[in-house]
Amino acid sequence: MADVIEVNCATGEVVTRPMTADELAAQEASAAQAQAEADAKAQATAQAQAALASTNAKLMSLGLTQDDINNLLNAAKA
Repeated sequence: MADVIEVNCATGEVVTRPMTADELAAQEASAAQAQAEADAKAQATAQAQAALASTNAKLMSLGLTQDDINNLLNAAKA
């Protein structure tokens, strides 16, 4: 089990104690939520990169150069 460090700022007393079951469950839930959010962000980033690569390939098949494509994408962002 993980420990909790409690500091009383008025007295300077430091107490180290084991986490309660509720504290441990809350910490694990928070860690699971953070991991789920990180996974979702990574998946969204991968999908965006795949879409960009697909768009890039389609535009190149139409005869555009990479410079042309970069200029189009930069103009679309502006």
